Amino acid sequence: MSTHVEHQVAPNQSVVADILRIILAVLLPPVGVLLQVGLGMHFWLNIVLTLCGYIPGLVHAIWVIARK
Repeated sequence: MSTHVEHQVAPNQSVVADILRIILAVLLPPVGVLLQVGLGMHFWLNIVLTLCGYIPGLVHAIWVIARK
């Protein structure tokens, strides 16, 4: 007969990092994208979207961070 012991699991570092990136993305959307994907196409697209308006840049940044 075996006993099942549940252990409390510490938060995953990836989840914590994603939350920090989302917080940074709310403050400045291109920064969140930069930390997620680097200086790639999504970063430059986010710069353009943010210059067109804060909301499009924010939506794109959260999408880039969340799709991982």
